[in-house]
Amino acid sequence: MARIGILTGGGDCPGLNAVIRAVVRKGVNRYGHAIVGYRDGWRGVLNNQRMNLTPDNTSGILHRGGTILGSSRTNPFKEERGVERVKASLTEERIDCLIAVGGEDTLGVADKLHSEGVHVVGVPKTIDNDLSATDFTFGFNTAVQICTDAIDRLHSTAESHNRVMVVEVMGRHAGWIATYAGIAGGGDSILVPERPFDIEGVCEHIRHRHQAGRTFSIVVVAEGAVPLETSDVVASEESTDSFGHVRLGGIGVMLEKEIEKRTGYETRATILGHIQRGGTPTAFDRVLATRFGIAAIDCASDDDYGKMVSLRGADIKRVSLSDAVGTLKTVDPGLYETAQVFFG
Repeated sequence: MARIGILTGGGDCPGLNAVIRAVVRKGVNRYGHAIVGYRDGWRGVLNNQRMNLTPDNTSGILHRGGTILGSSRTNPFKEERGVERVKASLTEERIDCLIAVGGEDTLGVADKLHSEGVHVVGVPKTIDNDLSATDFTFGFNTAVQICTDAIDRLHSTAESHNRVMVVEVMGRHAGWIATYAGIAGGGDSILVPERPFDIEGVCEHIRHRHQAGRTFSIVVVAEGAVPLETSDVVASEESTDSFGHVRLGGIGVMLEKEIEKRTGYETRATILGHIQRGGTPTAFDRVLATRFGIAAIDCASDDDYGKMVSLRGADIKRVSLSDAVGTLKTVDPGLYETAQVFFG
């Protein structure tokens, strides 16, 4: 029997509760472990804010979005005596291993703490799907479905009013959501961070469609996409979080103004924002998150620390945390070329 901690860090994501439920169910019922949930990500570990998790108080959370533990973007390495406080908190609670559920920032902290001697296991979580060493992260499928549903709805209003509709979706450094949702929703142009775009080229695609007799267009743009004219991301504010990230947002509005000015076609922007993070996870994400949770508690029980569980093909594998956070996973060029067939 061991005492296993678990936290959920970074942006909330559909499927987090499924991971928590799986860790608790197998950890308690199969291994006889005690499971301690830390509130609000790394902040909860720093301040030793926790709750005991049991099969009873985690029952019925599988379908719920968000996380019952709460989350934050706290970085212990930016806090005074942060590493020391993390170690003291885990020692006080006699935690044998901490399961960190998060994206590149949360797991980057976990990897650094592992090098400091902390026993950690990682679970990949990001709707951006940009973590290396795993084919997919849970939450991505749900976000893509939400975006696709929105694009489907925008098609009808765009056609009714002969408009160009610009749909801004999440994707800071990688355009996986934009690419998948753009293909699934029939986007006429997809703009991603990996490929700086020419605004005039986008406008030419739209003009070509109108000249061919089509009266509307859908442009899907990731929030981190950058125009060639400036090569700068559009940020909603200049301040940064504890991991050095600015808050993105506004590329859709900028495109709305430029497209209408250059083409003369009425253009409207829709920013989906945090809608993509909310609501119930899809069946795919519930299953993937459950499998990750089961694999994570197995990894912790085997004392196999410094690892992240990942999806490779149809199988769940263990990979090193350093491999997982070492390189950003960007959109496959072949996938984007598939999308380009339908541009204009």
